[in-house]
Amino acid sequence: MPDEAAAPPRSRAGRRRKGEPALSLDQIVSEALALLDEEGLDALSMRRLGTRVGAAATAVYWHVSTKDELMELVVDEVYGEIVVPDVEDPAGWRAAVTACASNLRAAILRHPWITSVLDEVGVTYRGPHLMRVSDRMLALFEAAGFDLIPADRSLGTVLAYVTGMAGAEAAASRRGAGEEGPRADALEAAEAAAERYPRLQALYQAYRERGPADGDDFAYGLGVVLDGIEARRGR
Repeated sequence: MPDEAAAPPRSRAGRRRKGEPALSLDQIVSEALALLDEEGLDALSMRRLGTRVGAAATAVYWHVSTKDELMELVVDEVYGEIVVPDVEDPAGWRAAVTACASNLRAAILRHPWITSVLDEVGVTYRGPHLMRVSDRMLALFEAAGFDLIPADRSLGTVLAYVTGMAGAEAAASRRGAGEEGPRADALEAAEAAAERYPRLQALYQAYRERGPADGDDFAYGLGVVLDGIEARRGR
């Protein structure tokens, strides 16, 4: 997009020692993202990243000053995966928000480590992808008829729901809770604990009969959130 193309370079130009491969910032960010996806936050270090790209850790420091700076760039790279639809007809705002929320959820499930760092990133650095997504999502709520501050509050509510739910889904996936064996074991343990609680017993039995949700819970909760936001449109 034109606004992203016009964004200033993210870091200073790199240098390399004789015999080291030429590195670009894009390569470093891409490899850091791949490492995080494969092994999680604890695996990321400048030394480990340097080994992965075939260079010394000092070569990485020519592009990024600190690990925190690197994390900001990687998180912004993930925001670059999020598509925010245009809304020309105000009646389409809800479908557009739903599509964008689902897109964000998918990005979190692809990169489950990100929920652990979202609160820390974006305070001192706001990259071009983050700014694009934020601006375009505000436009969706403006299309619904909200002024900027209520639009921002509505956006924050949706983002809090999406990151919370998707983060829980990602954690369950890491535990194998979505697989039939662990899921059945968890339900069996819950039913045993609910022996004296008839409503919980009935609830767990209903979940057993329903089977895996496949995103139904996320869609239901998002619908509830958007119902509440829609109810405030005329206020």
